[in-house]
Amino acid sequence: MAFNNLLNLAHSKVALKPPLPPLPTRPFLSAPSRLSPLRLSLRSEPPPPQRVRSSASTPSDGAAPSPPSSREEAVAQARSCLSTALQKPLNNSVPLKKLKRQRQARFRAEIPVVDDSPGSLARLTFDVFTGAAGVKRKGAPARLILVWPSAEALAVALREFKNWGDSTTAHAQLGSVAQDSLSACDAAVFLAPGPSQVEKVKAAAAALDPRPVVLFNPAWSFDEEEGEGFDAGARGFVGSFNVVYSFTGLEVRGLLSKKRGVLLRCVEGGRFGGESWVLMVEDDAPAKQGEFKVVSRLKRRPTIGEVETMLYNLMAANSPVTKSARFLREMVSNVTGGKAKQ
Repeated sequence: MAFNNLLNLAHSKVALKPPLPPLPTRPFLSAPSRLSPLRLSLRSEPPPPQRVRSSASTPSDGAAPSPPSSREEAVAQARSCLSTALQKPLNNSVPLKKLKRQRQARFRAEIPVVDDSPGSLARLTFDVFTGAAGVKRKGAPARLILVWPSAEALAVALREFKNWGDSTTAHAQLGSVAQDSLSACDAAVFLAPGPSQVEKVKAAAAALDPRPVVLFNPAWSFDEEEGEGFDAGARGFVGSFNVVYSFTGLEVRGLLSKKRGVLLRCVEGGRFGGESWVLMVEDDAPAKQGEFKVVSRLKRRPTIGEVETMLYNLMAANSPVTKSARFLREMVSNVTGGKAKQ
Protein backbone atom coordinates (compact mmCIF):
# COMPACT_ATOMS: atom_id res chain seq x y z
CA MET A 1 0.00 0.00 0.00
CA ALA A 2 1.37 3.38 -0.94
CA PHE A 3 2.50 5.67 1.85
CA ASN A 4 0.09 8.44 0.82
CA ASN A 5 -2.79 6.00 1.17
CA LEU A 6 -1.58 4.88 4.56
CA LEU A 7 -1.58 8.46 5.76
CA ASN A 8 -5.29 8.65 5.00
CA LEU A 9 -6.05 5.83 7.43
CA ALA A 10 -6.83 7.19 10.89
CA HIS A 11 -5.13 4.24 12.58
CA SER A 12 -1.94 4.22 10.51
CA LYS A 13 -0.54 7.70 10.70
CA VAL A 14 3.19 8.30 10.69
CA ALA A 15 4.70 11.30 12.41
CA LEU A 16 8.44 11.73 12.77
CA LYS A 17 9.21 13.44 16.04
CA PRO A 18 12.20 14.19 18.26
CA PRO A 19 12.78 11.54 20.91
CA LEU A 20 13.45 14.27 23.46
CA PRO A 21 11.80 17.57 24.43
CA PRO A 22 13.27 21.00 23.57
CA LEU A 23 15.55 22.64 26.06
CA PRO A 24 14.29 25.94 27.43
CA THR A 25 17.04 28.20 26.09
CA ARG A 26 18.21 26.55 22.89
CA PRO A 27 16.51 24.95 19.88
CA PHE A 28 16.32 21.19 20.20
CA LEU A 29 16.53 18.40 17.70
CA SER A 30 13.71 17.47 15.39
CA ALA A 31 13.23 16.02 11.99
CA PRO A 32 13.57 18.97 9.57
CA SER A 33 10.32 20.81 8.81
CA ARG A 34 11.09 20.80 5.10
CA LEU A 35 9.89 17.17 5.04
CA SER A 36 6.30 18.34 5.58
CA PRO A 37 4.78 15.82 3.11
CA LEU A 38 5.68 13.16 5.69
CA ARG A 39 3.82 15.07 8.38
CA LEU A 40 6.80 15.74 10.57
CA SER A 41 5.73 17.49 13.72
CA LEU A 42 6.98 18.46 17.15
CA ARG A 43 5.85 17.19 20.50
CA SER A 44 5.66 19.47 23.50
CA GLU A 45 4.92 16.93 26.21
CA PRO A 46 8.01 15.29 27.75
CA PRO A 47 8.54 11.62 26.86
CA PRO A 48 9.31 8.90 29.42
CA PRO A 49 12.83 8.96 30.91
CA GLN A 50 15.45 7.27 28.78
CA ARG A 51 18.52 5.38 29.83
CA VAL A 52 20.89 6.03 26.98
CA ARG A 53 24.59 5.45 27.27
CA SER A 54 26.93 8.10 26.01
CA SER A 55 28.56 7.87 22.60
CA ALA A 56 31.37 10.26 23.47
CA SER A 57 33.89 7.47 22.96
CA THR A 58 34.35 5.09 20.07
CA PRO A 59 31.93 2.15 20.37
CA SER A 60 33.38 -1.32 20.66
CA ASP A 61 33.46 -3.59 17.62
CA GLY A 62 29.94 -4.58 16.62
CA ALA A 63 28.33 -2.18 19.08
CA ALA A 64 25.96 0.45 17.81
CA PRO A 65 26.35 4.09 18.81
CA SER A 66 23.61 5.35 21.11
CA PRO A 67 21.18 8.07 20.09
CA PRO A 68 21.78 11.35 21.91
CA SER A 69 19.85 11.82 25.14
CA SER A 70 20.06 15.63 25.01
CA ARG A 71 20.90 18.49 22.69
CA GLU A 72 24.30 18.82 24.32
CA GLU A 73 25.06 15.14 23.71
CA ALA A 74 24.10 15.43 20.04
CA VAL A 75 26.43 18.41 19.71
CA ALA A 76 29.19 16.48 21.49
CA GLN A 77 28.73 13.49 19.19
CA ALA A 78 28.86 15.66 16.08
CA ARG A 79 31.92 17.57 17.34
CA SER A 80 33.71 14.31 18.11
CA CYS A 81 32.98 12.84 14.68
CA LEU A 82 33.97 16.03 12.84
CA SER A 83 37.10 16.51 14.91
CA THR A 84 38.29 12.99 14.18
CA ALA A 85 37.46 13.28 10.49
CA LEU A 86 39.22 16.64 10.02
CA GLN A 87 42.28 15.84 12.08
CA LYS A 88 43.99 13.64 9.51
CA PRO A 89 43.67 15.81 6.37
CA LEU A 90 44.61 18.95 8.34
CA ASN A 91 47.73 17.37 9.78
CA ASN A 92 49.02 15.44 6.81
CA SER A 93 52.81 15.59 6.81
CA VAL A 94 52.91 16.08 3.03
CA PRO A 95 52.71 19.79 2.04
CA LEU A 96 49.29 20.79 0.69
CA LYS A 97 50.74 21.94 -2.60
CA LYS A 98 51.86 18.35 -3.27
CA LEU A 99 48.40 16.92 -2.62
CA LYS A 100 46.68 18.43 -5.64
CA ARG A 101 46.12 15.05 -7.22
CA GLN A 102 44.61 13.55 -4.09
CA ARG A 103 40.89 13.65 -3.46
CA GLN A 104 39.66 16.55 -1.38
CA ALA A 105 38.39 15.50 2.03
CA ARG A 106 34.65 16.27 2.19
CA PHE A 107 32.50 15.64 5.24
CA ARG A 108 28.83 16.11 6.06
CA ALA A 109 27.01 16.43 9.39
CA GLU A 110 23.35 16.91 10.21
CA ILE A 111 21.64 17.86 13.46
CA PRO A 112 18.09 18.92 12.49
CA VAL A 113 16.66 21.66 14.72
CA VAL A 114 13.19 22.81 15.71
CA ASP A 115 13.19 25.75 13.30
CA ASP A 116 15.28 26.92 10.38
CA SER A 117 15.68 30.52 11.55
CA PRO A 118 19.09 32.22 11.19
CA GLY A 119 19.28 32.53 14.98
CA SER A 120 18.81 28.78 15.53
CA LEU A 121 21.35 27.97 12.83
CA ALA A 122 23.85 30.43 14.34
CA ARG A 123 23.42 28.96 17.85
CA LEU A 124 23.86 25.39 16.67
CA THR A 125 26.85 26.29 14.49
CA PHE A 126 28.49 28.09 17.40
CA ASP A 127 28.01 25.09 19.67
CA VAL A 128 29.42 22.63 17.13
CA PHE A 129 32.26 24.64 15.61
CA THR A 130 33.43 27.03 18.32
CA GLY A 131 37.08 26.45 19.07
CA ALA A 132 37.43 24.95 15.57
CA ALA A 133 35.31 21.97 16.75
CA GLY A 134 38.29 20.85 18.80
CA VAL A 135 40.47 20.37 15.71
CA LYS A 136 44.11 21.38 15.94
CA ARG A 137 46.66 21.93 13.20
CA LYS A 138 50.31 22.12 14.16
CA GLY A 139 49.29 22.42 17.80
CA ALA A 140 46.97 25.41 17.33
CA PRO A 141 43.21 25.53 16.72
CA ALA A 142 42.44 25.05 13.04
CA ARG A 143 41.34 28.15 11.15
CA LEU A 144 37.81 27.52 9.95
CA ILE A 145 35.76 29.82 7.75
CA LEU A 146 31.99 29.53 8.20
CA VAL A 147 30.17 30.16 4.92
CA TRP A 148 26.54 31.25 5.42
CA PRO A 149 23.76 30.79 2.85
CA SER A 150 22.45 34.39 2.84
CA ALA A 151 23.25 37.96 3.84
CA GLU A 152 20.65 37.73 6.61
CA ALA A 153 22.19 34.56 8.06
CA LEU A 154 25.66 36.13 7.89
CA ALA A 155 24.51 39.31 9.67
CA VAL A 156 22.83 37.31 12.45
CA ALA A 157 25.90 35.09 12.85
CA LEU A 158 28.30 38.02 13.11
CA ARG A 159 26.15 39.64 15.77
CA GLU A 160 25.47 36.50 17.77
CA PHE A 161 29.01 35.13 17.67
CA LYS A 162 30.24 38.46 19.03
CA ASN A 163 27.60 38.36 21.78
CA TRP A 164 28.70 34.85 22.69
CA GLY A 165 32.31 35.93 23.05
CA ASP A 166 33.75 34.75 19.72
CA SER A 167 35.14 37.52 17.54
CA THR A 168 37.94 35.54 15.89
CA THR A 169 36.06 33.00 13.74
CA ALA A 170 36.03 33.91 10.05
CA HIS A 171 32.64 34.29 8.33
CA ALA A 172 31.56 34.78 4.73
CA GLN A 173 28.47 34.67 2.53
CA LEU A 174 28.15 31.91 -0.03
CA GLY A 175 28.87 33.29 -3.47
CA SER A 176 30.82 36.26 -2.09
CA VAL A 177 33.79 34.60 -0.41
CA ALA A 178 36.93 36.67 -0.90
CA GLN A 179 39.95 34.79 -2.22
CA ASP A 180 42.16 36.06 0.60
CA SER A 181 39.68 34.66 3.12
CA LEU A 182 39.90 31.26 1.46
CA SER A 183 43.69 31.43 1.39
CA ALA A 184 43.81 32.17 5.12
CA CYS A 185 41.69 29.23 6.27
CA ASP A 186 42.53 25.58 6.89
CA ALA A 187 39.02 24.32 6.14
CA ALA A 188 35.58 25.68 5.24
CA VAL A 189 32.13 24.85 6.59
CA PHE A 190 29.13 25.43 4.30
CA LEU A 191 26.07 26.03 6.44
CA ALA A 192 22.52 25.12 5.34
CA PRO A 193 22.89 25.82 1.60
CA GLY A 194 19.72 25.42 -0.47
CA PRO A 195 19.32 23.13 -3.50
CA SER A 196 19.82 26.07 -5.87
CA GLN A 197 23.16 26.88 -4.21
CA VAL A 198 24.90 23.57 -4.85
CA GLU A 199 26.88 24.98 -7.78
CA LYS A 200 28.14 27.84 -5.60
CA VAL A 201 29.26 25.36 -2.95
CA LYS A 202 30.96 23.32 -5.65
CA ALA A 203 32.84 26.36 -6.97
CA ALA A 204 33.98 27.41 -3.49
CA ALA A 205 35.08 23.86 -2.67
CA ALA A 206 37.12 23.76 -5.88
CA ALA A 207 38.81 27.04 -4.91
CA LEU A 208 39.74 25.49 -1.54
CA ASP A 209 41.06 22.22 -2.94
CA PRO A 210 42.92 20.33 -1.50
CA ARG A 211 41.88 21.71 1.89
CA PRO A 212 38.93 19.89 3.49
CA VAL A 213 35.33 21.14 3.41
CA VAL A 214 32.30 20.39 5.55
CA LEU A 215 28.63 20.46 4.54
CA PHE A 216 26.52 21.15 7.63
CA ASN A 217 22.72 20.83 7.77
CA PRO A 218 21.99 21.17 4.03
CA ALA A 219 18.56 22.69 3.46
CA TRP A 220 17.12 19.73 1.59
CA SER A 221 16.05 16.21 2.45
CA PHE A 222 17.80 13.05 1.31
CA ASP A 223 14.71 12.10 -0.67
CA GLU A 224 14.88 15.45 -2.49
CA GLU A 225 18.57 14.91 -3.06
CA GLU A 226 17.90 11.57 -4.73
CA GLY A 227 14.95 12.89 -6.72
CA GLU A 228 14.54 15.07 -9.78
CA GLY A 229 15.49 18.27 -7.96
CA PHE A 230 19.19 17.53 -8.50
CA ASP A 231 20.84 16.89 -11.84
CA ALA A 232 23.53 14.22 -12.15
CA GLY A 233 26.38 16.68 -11.60
CA ALA A 234 24.91 18.18 -8.44
CA ARG A 235 23.94 14.76 -7.11
CA GLY A 236 27.44 13.44 -7.73
CA PHE A 237 29.05 16.39 -5.97
CA VAL A 238 26.78 16.20 -2.92
CA GLY A 239 27.25 12.44 -2.83
CA SER A 240 31.03 12.91 -2.59
CA PHE A 241 30.65 14.13 1.02
CA ASN A 242 31.16 11.44 3.65
CA VAL A 243 28.35 11.62 6.22
CA VAL A 244 30.12 11.54 9.59
CA TYR A 245 27.08 12.31 11.72
CA SER A 246 23.35 12.29 11.11
CA PHE A 247 20.46 11.97 13.55
CA THR A 248 16.71 11.81 12.86
CA GLY A 249 14.01 11.08 15.43
CA LEU A 250 11.10 8.92 14.26
CA GLU A 251 7.70 7.79 15.45
CA VAL A 252 5.26 5.42 13.78
CA ARG A 253 1.68 4.98 15.01
CA GLY A 254 -0.36 1.83 14.49
CA LEU A 255 -3.85 0.69 15.45
CA LEU A 256 -3.05 -0.29 19.02
CA SER A 257 0.45 0.99 19.58
CA LYS A 258 3.10 3.44 18.59
CA LYS A 259 6.84 3.07 18.46
CA ARG A 260 9.62 5.62 18.61
CA GLY A 261 12.83 5.14 16.75
CA VAL A 262 16.04 6.75 15.55
CA LEU A 263 17.95 6.70 12.28
CA LEU A 264 21.57 7.36 13.18
CA ARG A 265 24.99 7.41 11.58
CA CYS A 266 27.87 8.21 13.86
CA VAL A 267 31.36 7.75 12.39
CA GLU A 268 34.08 7.79 15.03
CA GLY A 269 37.71 6.85 14.69
CA GLY A 270 37.88 7.72 11.00
CA ARG A 271 36.84 4.24 9.88
CA PHE A 272 34.84 5.29 6.84
CA GLY A 273 32.91 2.41 5.36
CA GLY A 274 32.92 0.48 8.63
CA GLU A 275 29.93 2.21 10.17
CA SER A 276 26.46 1.61 8.85
CA TRP A 277 23.24 3.54 8.98
CA VAL A 278 21.54 2.20 12.08
CA LEU A 279 17.77 2.05 12.58
CA MET A 280 16.82 1.71 16.25
CA VAL A 281 13.52 1.43 18.09
CA GLU A 282 12.58 1.47 21.74
CA ASP A 283 13.02 -1.88 23.44
CA ASP A 284 9.72 -3.46 24.54
CA ALA A 285 11.34 -5.48 27.33
CA PRO A 286 10.16 -4.16 30.75
CA ALA A 287 13.71 -4.20 32.10
CA LYS A 288 14.92 -2.07 29.20
CA GLN A 289 12.11 0.46 28.97
CA GLY A 290 13.31 3.66 27.35
CA GLU A 291 16.40 2.07 25.81
CA PHE A 292 16.89 1.59 22.08
CA LYS A 293 17.75 -1.59 20.23
CA VAL A 294 19.07 -2.03 16.69
CA VAL A 295 16.54 -3.47 14.24
CA SER A 296 18.45 -2.88 11.01
CA ARG A 297 21.91 -1.91 9.75
CA LEU A 298 22.11 -0.56 6.23
CA LYS A 299 25.16 0.02 4.05
CA ARG A 300 23.56 3.01 2.36
CA ARG A 301 21.35 5.79 3.60
CA PRO A 302 17.68 4.72 3.37
CA THR A 303 14.92 6.96 2.06
CA ILE A 304 12.10 7.95 4.39
CA GLY A 305 9.84 5.55 2.47
CA GLU A 306 12.21 2.66 3.17
CA VAL A 307 12.46 3.58 6.85
CA GLU A 308 8.70 3.85 7.14
CA THR A 309 8.22 0.43 5.51
CA MET A 310 10.68 -1.20 7.91
CA LEU A 311 8.94 0.35 10.92
CA TYR A 312 5.48 -0.66 9.69
CA ASN A 313 6.66 -4.22 9.10
CA LEU A 314 8.19 -4.31 12.56
CA MET A 315 4.98 -3.10 14.19
CA ALA A 316 2.87 -5.52 12.17
CA ALA A 317 5.07 -8.44 13.18
CA ASN A 318 4.75 -7.58 16.87
CA SER A 319 1.20 -6.21 17.09
CA PRO A 320 -1.44 -8.02 19.21
CA VAL A 321 -3.70 -8.28 16.17
CA THR A 322 -1.03 -10.00 14.10
CA LYS A 323 -0.08 -12.33 16.95
CA SER A 324 -3.73 -13.28 17.46
CA ALA A 325 -4.19 -14.13 13.80
CA ARG A 326 -1.02 -16.21 13.86
CA PHE A 327 -2.20 -18.08 16.96
CA LEU A 328 -5.54 -18.90 15.29
CA ARG A 329 -3.78 -20.31 12.24
CA GLU A 330 -1.61 -22.48 14.47
CA MET A 331 -4.66 -23.67 16.40
CA VAL A 332 -6.45 -24.69 13.20
CA SER A 333 -3.29 -26.45 12.12
CA ASN A 334 -3.25 -28.50 15.32
CA VAL A 335 -6.90 -29.49 14.93
CA THR A 336 -6.67 -30.54 11.29
CA GLY A 337 -3.27 -32.11 11.57
CA GLY A 338 -1.99 -30.02 8.69
CA LYS A 339 0.74 -27.38 8.65
CA ALA A 340 -0.52 -23.82 8.50
CA LYS A 341 0.74 -21.70 5.65
CA GLN A 342 2.41 -18.49 6.81
